Amino acid sequence: MLRLIVWSDYLCPWCYNGSVRLKTLRERYAGKVELEFRSFLLRPREGGNRDLEKFRRYTQSWRKVAADEPAGEFRVWQGDAGPPSHSVPAHLVAKAAASLGPEAFERMHDRLLHAYFAENRDISDDATLKALWQDVGLEDAAFERRQDPALRERVLAEHESALQAGVNGVPAVMIDGQDVPLTGALPIEMFERWIQRNLEG
Repeated sequence: MLRLIVWSDYLCPWCYNGSVRLKTLRERYAGKVELEFRSFLLRPREGGNRDLEKFRRYTQSWRKVAADEPAGEFRVWQGDAGPPSHSVPAHLVAKAAASLGPEAFERMHDRLLHAYFAENRDISDDATLKALWQDVGLEDAAFERRQDPALRERVLAEHESALQAGVNGVPAVMIDGQDVPLTGALPIEMFERWIQRNLEG
């Protein structure tokens, strides 16, 4: 089994495309490839510029990301929600879902990406995150796990491990046991050649 460690951030549009492509290849190589998503924090601290109009202008760049198929679903920002305050809240909710099992994580992972990029929802807002949690059918009481200090420590540790591995951009993918990550939402054909080469090796 080839285990791919994938560092990504829920506020990164290219990470959405990377997730779509890697999950496609996991299905293509069913039983031979598994994915382990880890946290990388593009905005590790709360605060910064929260100018909504400037943020809307920034999201115009998502059109380029959406055109690089296969891609996630993107919509230039509309409405008055956001912009997100920082990366950490979404990662904590994803980790809380993972504590319920891999299937719960998968549902939450996909929901966070779609909510932010396709629905223009602020995934740093606690009420929004709770609504998304309920959307994917996870038990209400378990939502409180996002406040577990151990989960925050894990998120920060995963980010730090990425930096130590030489990751300087996301998505970044590394085969477990190797020490050179691939950076960027590479074309699916390039990911596939890399996977095939390592499966044969």
